[in-house]
Amino acid sequence: MNNKIEAVIFDWAGTTVDYGCFAPVQAFISAFEEYGITPSFDEVREPMGMLKKDHIRAMMNMDRIRCEWKRIHGRDFTEADVEEVYQTSEKSILKIVHKFADPKPFVIDTVGYLRDHGIKIGSTTGYTDEMMDIVVPEAAGKGYSPDCWFSPNSVRNFGRPYPYMIFENLKALQVSSVSAAIKIGDTVANIKEGLAAGMLSLGVIEGSSVLGLTEAEYAALSPDERSILCDKARNKFLKAGASAVLNNLSELPRYLEEL
Repeated sequence: MNNKIEAVIFDWAGTTVDYGCFAPVQAFISAFEEYGITPSFDEVREPMGMLKKDHIRAMMNMDRIRCEWKRIHGRDFTEADVEEVYQTSEKSILKIVHKFADPKPFVIDTVGYLRDHGIKIGSTTGYTDEMMDIVVPEAAGKGYSPDCWFSPNSVRNFGRPYPYMIFENLKALQVSSVSAAIKIGDTVANIKEGLAAGMLSLGVIEGSSVLGLTEAEYAALSPDERSILCDKARNKFLKAGASAVLNNLSELPRYLEEL
């Protein structure tokens, strides 16, 4: 085992819990529908992993949604509109997020491996503290509990792709250097966050927001379909600068041993 790696910093939804990252998707769709717009899954997932208000702003700046907003409301959207849609999405996700805290396949075993090898476990998230106060105990009750977590609230709302949540993890875990930790996530924003911190930044495909499938949908794919979709997700991570891409977290121990 390479003793250089002292910590692994995971994302939450789509990486360690909530296969397919569906809690935020449902909340964003529900919020926009209250204002007469039904976003597509692709539109919702494109900014996934960002601070939630930044996510809303990014969606409202998309050509189709911006035009729809103007058509329906008779004017361009304002920052006040961003805030209003954001607050609506917050209320929506707080009602459902407790249902989306099940650890993904291989998470529990991989965490066990990391602990057996003295590797600390940190985490960053696009969720707020209020959401995490619901998700963290739910996940802990099902077997997943990192050593620490930090939300954008912890860093004056400078969420991804800023690296500050990662830096708070490194400080709390007393990691000696950015080169002694790796970041793992399921979105492009996660990759950029890790790279901004100056560390190895890995993508994970199965159960990711980039793939956007439920566990049952993924299992139902033919080998050819699975290969095509996974290659597309892998290429998206690599294009974003990912240091490596894992199919799932069962591959993490081998990756660490080969470093």
